[in-house]
Amino acid sequence: MHDYRIRTATPDDLGEARAVMLDTVYRDFGTGFVPRWHADIIDPDSFYLAPSRHTLLVAVSEADGTVAATAALDSRGPAHPPNPRWLAERYPSGETAQLRRVYVRPEHRRRGLARRLVGELMEFARADGGYRSVYLHTDPTSPGAEALWRTLGELVCDERELADGQGILHFEVPMP
Repeated sequence: MHDYRIRTATPDDLGEARAVMLDTVYRDFGTGFVPRWHADIIDPDSFYLAPSRHTLLVAVSEADGTVAATAALDSRGPAHPPNPRWLAERYPSGETAQLRRVYVRPEHRRRGLARRLVGELMEFARADGGYRSVYLHTDPTSPGAEALWRTLGELVCDERELADGQGILHFEVPMP
C-alpha cells in the first residue's frame, strides 16, 4: 500500500512531473507530444509555477519519493478553434479556472489520487476569489477519465455527438 503526499510542485519536481505528463500523452492518448497542445508540459515553470493564479500539484509516493501523479490549474479558458465557439465564450480566460494535466501513472491508479488532486485544485480556485467557473476537457479514451469527471462535474459538451467534433468531452465542475 502506498501513501502519498499532495503538494505544490517545486522546480525540483518538474522533471518527474514532465515525465508523468509525457508518458500519458504517448501511452493513453496516443498523440505523442504536439507542440500547440502540450507547450505547458515542456515548460511547466512558466505556465504553472510563475503565474500567481496558476498551480501545478504533484502526488509524491511516500514509499520511494517519486512523482506518481500531476494536476494543474490555470486561468486560460478553452480556445476557439479547436473548441466550439460557444465554449470559449462561456468559459472566458481570466474568469475560468481550467483544470489540466490530471494524470496518474498506471501503477498508482485506483487509489483516489486524481480525486484528491482535484479537491486541492478546487480549493486553490476558491481561495483565488477571481474565478467564476471551473472547466476541463478530457479525452474519453483515457482510462478512467470519463467516469471520474462524470462523478465530479457536469458534462456540458460531448463532441462525439458533433459532426465536426474532435471527440473530446467538456465538463464544468461546481465551485466549492
